[in-house]
Amino acid sequence: MRHIETVFSGFGGQGILFAGQLLSYAGIAAGLYVTWIPSYGPEMRGGTANCTVILSEEEIGAPVVRHPTAAVVMNSPSFLKYRSLVKPEGLLFVNTSLIDIKDEEEDARMILIPASDLATELGNIRMANMVMLGAFVERTGIVALDAVKEQLAEHLSERQQKWLEPNYVALERGAALIETQV
Repeated sequence: MRHIETVFSGFGGQGILFAGQLLSYAGIAAGLYVTWIPSYGPEMRGGTANCTVILSEEEIGAPVVRHPTAAVVMNSPSFLKYRSLVKPEGLLFVNTSLIDIKDEEEDARMILIPASDLATELGNIRMANMVMLGAFVERTGIVALDAVKEQLAEHLSERQQKWLEPNYVALERGAALIETQV
């Protein structure tokens, strides 16, 4: 049975909520039950932002998640908050461009992705969320990467359509990192 409870977390302006929305839309398109709950600080850009996404083949009883099966953390405060909350058998996707992981802190649950560095190489640091989402989708298999791309094309505003192809590349780069790790 496909079921995952995920938290996406980082600074406002990193596209945290949008990454969670895309995953949610892809889940709906795949026929899954979905919940998406956003949360952000009053400052928005630069403040804290996170969202909880649950995707399941079965009805979802409650949208609240205390111990997610996965977390995508984009900054150090998010890492510190969610590292201990992810279930022992869960996955922690870590943006190592902004989070310094010491050897003694590493554990088998961590998927280390230099998302901000890769996004910068691709021409826009704001695509780090797509690098992480690509890695997440590839590693978990909860939805197909192509389904996320389809939803990106449908939900990217007309003004932002110029970023469609670069975001596809960012998704693929994140997925490719997972392929080389497995």
